[in-house]
Amino acid sequence: MTARSYLYVPGDSPEKLGKALGRGADALIVDLEDAVPAAGKDEARAAVRDWLDTADPGPVEIWVRVNPGELREADVRAVAASPRVTGLVLAKVETADELGTLDALLTGIGAERLPVVPLLESAAAVLRAPRIAAAPRVARLQVGEADLRADTGITPGDDERELLWVRSQVVLASAAAGIDPPVAPVSTDFRDLDALRASTLGLARLGYVGRACIHPAQIAVINDVFTPADDEVGWARDLVARFEAEGSGVLVDSNGRMVDEAVVRQARRVLARAR
Repeated sequence: MTARSYLYVPGDSPEKLGKALGRGADALIVDLEDAVPAAGKDEARAAVRDWLDTADPGPVEIWVRVNPGELREADVRAVAASPRVTGLVLAKVETADELGTLDALLTGIGAERLPVVPLLESAAAVLRAPRIAAAPRVARLQVGEADLRADTGITPGDDERELLWVRSQVVLASAAAGIDPPVAPVSTDFRDLDALRASTLGLARLGYVGRACIHPAQIAVINDVFTPADDEVGWARDLVARFEAEGSGVLVDSNGRMVDEAVVRQARRVLARAR
């Protein structure tokens, strides 16, 4: 099943790490980057490593966001060997070459199958999204919109239309590379849950299937938006069954509409997201 909600948790807060697995998110992103001050990087890295030794994640995925630049290798070496780590989120990726270098590092330390999620946080990274999406180990993409806005000067309005091209570019680059759909960016306003729901519904229509969040209050809304409704699941299940039983390339659905393989592919995606 695809994770719907990804909760960021500061890596330098053992108390928050201890509670995070019970918050209701499908996945955690344990943060060694922005949430940790420069002077606390070593301490946070050690704290996360110790927590991973004893954590019982159950069905919750654990991703670790590692720093860019010279700190990345130390972060990767500290956490990548843990069997409890689902994958790495790579802060501020700029080029596909970085993924090749990281692939060699992970292979060298015995983490042959560990996937990565590059964070695209600059105009250059977004424009290189197709090449980054096709790089080694990339499972999906994510956009860091706060840094991107600072880089470009974009100021979103209430409907966030100013970010539409960027968000669509990342969806298309992911589909073209054959990787999973991207994780939608965080909303920093964790009090206005109605706005969060409206924004998340819009991102779901664009092709996103999950969203990152910065506060536990956002989890329930995000999980609800990305959980297909019962009638949608029923439609998809019936359509796939009829299409497979028919054995032909086209059929007519209950509303009198022509259905072909493209529509059935959408139905299969709904079933893949159903819980």
